[in-house]
Amino acid sequence: MELLQPSKFPLSVSEFNSRKFKFWSFLSMFLLVFVHGYNLHERYLQPMTLPGEPLSITTFTEYFLANGILRFRIPMLFIISGFLYALHDQRPYGQRTKKRLRTLLLPYLIWSAAGFAFTWILEMFAGSGAIVSASHIVQIDDTRLLLHDYRWQEMLFRWIILPVPYQLWFIRVLLIYNIAYPAIRWCVCNRIARWIFFGIAGLMWLGTKGFVFFEGEGLLFFSLGVWIQKSDFDIVQPKRWLKPFWWAIAFTLLAAVKTVIAFQGKEVFGQAIFPVLILMHKLVVLSGLITAWYGCNGMVDWFMKRRWFVWLSAFSFMIYAVHAPLVAYATEAVFAVVSHVPCYRIITYILLPLTIVAFAVGTGALLRRTWPAMYGVLTGGRGL
Repeated sequence: MELLQPSKFPLSVSEFNSRKFKFWSFLSMFLLVFVHGYNLHERYLQPMTLPGEPLSITTFTEYFLANGILRFRIPMLFIISGFLYALHDQRPYGQRTKKRLRTLLLPYLIWSAAGFAFTWILEMFAGSGAIVSASHIVQIDDTRLLLHDYRWQEMLFRWIILPVPYQLWFIRVLLIYNIAYPAIRWCVCNRIARWIFFGIAGLMWLGTKGFVFFEGEGLLFFSLGVWIQKSDFDIVQPKRWLKPFWWAIAFTLLAAVKTVIAFQGKEVFGQAIFPVLILMHKLVVLSGLITAWYGCNGMVDWFMKRRWFVWLSAFSFMIYAVHAPLVAYATEAVFAVVSHVPCYRIITYILLPLTIVAFAVGTGALLRRTWPAMYGVLTGGRGL
């Protein structure tokens, strides 16, 4: 999750590509809030998630976006992270690893503790405690729904391994890949090992499976980013089979078809619906990556020429760190108040993430202005 300023990029990366990295880093964090703002009956989204309710304009729109169109973001971030990390091989491994402990591990532990403390405080009051319970975020079994029900070792596990701010898994996994980088680089650069390595990583990704701390989706795309940088793969001009026009059509159609199948395909496919959804999900992610990277240069150029957008993009990490579990708790609180309003779910889905983004940016801007040292610690030096 590199959020570097364009001037900090090595000369081997063009100025426009450096802007693309920054643009997609920010947009991925911005869109992540909408993914986590998904508010249908079954909140926990996986590639094979079935919505559990009838198809409507609201349900189609939310599933189509949150579990379709917007799902390329995390793979995009892993590719960018792998590419950028591979640019600095001239630096000693120990020095780079020490820096990552400061820029990844320290913010991870701080924000995990903050999310834990925030939830603990909410649980101390009946109304907000009911919101925490209804969100099921910290539920550990059928009878223990709150952090106050945890044993001390379970609290420690929540802080270090499975944070209450669930989005932090990305930082944990990225740190592990950075530590394992020499082995990953050797695997992707060795002609024989490369095929075996990517074969295993690809199967892990297709199966949505991990191995110990090596999460399937992250390993494949982080390693792909390393390979792209080491192989001088052209990230400026797409090869013929990467032309974005047809990929964009496939991206949109696949996401739409997957959404309809998720709602209405159980009677047709039976239990086979789950592998069908997983396969379609992977195709949506791949077509989305190609469409976004090669097909949106005009959008990147327009936004990165706007001073307000460049200023806004500096707060990518704050949006990432602040939005969850806040968005989940806020959804429950808002629903309790506006459930009588027509179309309240789709209205909430649009307005609540925007409100939380504004809150995160405002908090970050205030903190950066009044206490830059603390802001630097909380963000790992990003956005200063």
